Amino acid sequence: MTSVLQPQKEAPNGTYTFASRPRPVQNRTKYREPAAEQSDGQSNYGNIMYDRRVVRGNTYAQHILPVAAQPDPIEVQRQQESRRRSVARKRAMEQFRPRTPEALEGRKHIDVQTELYLEELNDRIEDTSVECQTDAFLDKPATPLFIPAKSGKDVATQIEEGELFDFDMEVHPVLEVLVGKTVEQALLEVMEEEELASLRAQQRAFEELRNAELVEVQRLEEQERRHREEKERRITQQREVLKKEMETADKIAARAFAQHYLADLLPSVYTTLREHGYFYDPVERDIETGFLPWLMAHVSNTLEKRYVARAVLDMLIHDVTQKRLELFQQMQPHDHSTQ
Repeated sequence: MTSVLQPQKEAPNGTYTFASRPRPVQNRTKYREPAAEQSDGQSNYGNIMYDRRVVRGNTYAQHILPVAAQPDPIEVQRQQESRRRSVARKRAMEQFRPRTPEALEGRKHIDVQTELYLEELNDRIEDTSVECQTDAFLDKPATPLFIPAKSGKDVATQIEEGELFDFDMEVHPVLEVLVGKTVEQALLEVMEEEELASLRAQQRAFEELRNAELVEVQRLEEQERRHREEKERRITQQREVLKKEMETADKIAARAFAQHYLADLLPSVYTTLREHGYFYDPVERDIETGFLPWLMAHVSNTLEKRYVARAVLDMLIHDVTQKRLELFQQMQPHDHSTQ
């Protein structure tokens, strides 16, 4: 794809101006791939200046390893780590590089050349410049200004009167739009400030009303607390009065019952005690406890003696009778024989 260089004419002050109406460049393939599509593997060097195998600087004092020597694994690991860090750093720089915002819906971006000179662009490998320390050289003369060679075909265009942009006439709508947008933005900011001030005033009024309501609520809560405490105190006092009244009534009822119960208790107790012998006549008691037992003992002794005498007498009579009976029986056969 080629781009056309417009014919130019030299102005009196030495600058160049276009003589034809600018036209957009047609769509072409991108020569730079996105960062995500780049290969993560080992870089393929297209320039020998970036090839690590190329030796730079003085080589007369450089120590050259033999072909059969094995590389130091620590050095190889360090080189791989540094290469990995450089690749990660480049990737991070590609990600944080400012990019063109996405196109609006229904539109797309077109690559347009913005250089001073239009030139033909071809797909090429992206390259960068590096520097290295070398021996001192003589001063190099100043490099002349680079002017790219003209490429492509020349095209001429005839411009009639009034076809170009008239600043004095066409700047009015632009200025009206800018001033209108500025005034509109200023009015919106003023209205926003007034609305914010009104909201702050409403918030202050609401906070004052809320604080007053909070004070009133606290006062009512304190009043309610005092009423509740007074009510509880009155209820406690009334309960104590009722308790004392009930205790007094119980005491009166118990006293009346005790009086009614004890009215017949004393005579019955005296009677019972008298029946059980707790109340006695001293003479009668002396006779009962002193004389009667002695008398009964003597009578018992006398009766026992009589009983013993009678028993001895019965035994004697029985013995005598038994002997006489035996003598009688012995004498009875003899009498039969003599007859």
